[in-house]
Amino acid sequence: MADLSDIITSKVRVKVLELFFGNVKEIYHVRGVVRELKEEINAVRRELEKLENAGMLRSENRGNRRYYSLREEYVLYEDILSMVAKTKGLGAQLIANKNKIGKIGYIMFSGSFARRKARRRDDDVDVLVVGEVVLPELAAIVRREESERGKEINYTVMSREELEFRKKRRDPFLQGILANSRVMIIGDEEGLIS
Repeated sequence: MADLSDIITSKVRVKVLELFFGNVKEIYHVRGVVRELKEEINAVRRELEKLENAGMLRSENRGNRRYYSLREEYVLYEDILSMVAKTKGLGAQLIANKNKIGKIGYIMFSGSFARRKARRRDDDVDVLVVGEVVLPELAAIVRREESERGKEINYTVMSREELEFRKKRRDPFLQGILANSRVMIIGDEEGLIS
C-alpha cells in the first residue's frame, strides 16, 4: 500500500505532515507534537522549523510557548492534503479494501470532510462512492472510522449508470456534490465530473 514514506525519506517529517494534515484546523505546541508523535524533541523542532521556513507552517508565540499551524495558502497544501487523505484513516482503509468493497470507479471526499471541518449546509455528503458496491463491507469500514472520529459520516453510493443518468438530468443533489471542493481518493476528478 502507498505511504508518504515512499517519497519522503524523513520518518519524523512524514509523521509531522500526517499529524498536521490529518487535523488541519489544529494548532500544536512543540511538546504536544512530541507527545503525539513519540519522537525526540530536537528532531521534531528541526522538522517544524524546516516546514515553517518552507512556508507550509506558521508559528506564533504565546507566553513562553511556540505554537504551529498549517498555512492554507501554501502552494502544495491541496496536494499534500490529498496524499494524506489517501494514506491515513478512512481513505487508506477504502483503498486497502477496494476489492472487498466491490468494483469501484470513484471515491471522493468532500473538501470539508478531508479537512476535518464541520459539515457545511451546502455539503450534501462527506463521501461519494461510485461503482458496484458491496454495501455491508463499505458500511463496516465507515462505522470503524465513525467510532474513531466520534461523529457520523454521511456517505452516498451510486452505480456508474446512476451517476451518468444524474449528470445528464443535471440532478440538483449530484450538482451540489460536484460544485463543492473535493479530494479524490480513487479515480480521477475529470472522469467523475465530465
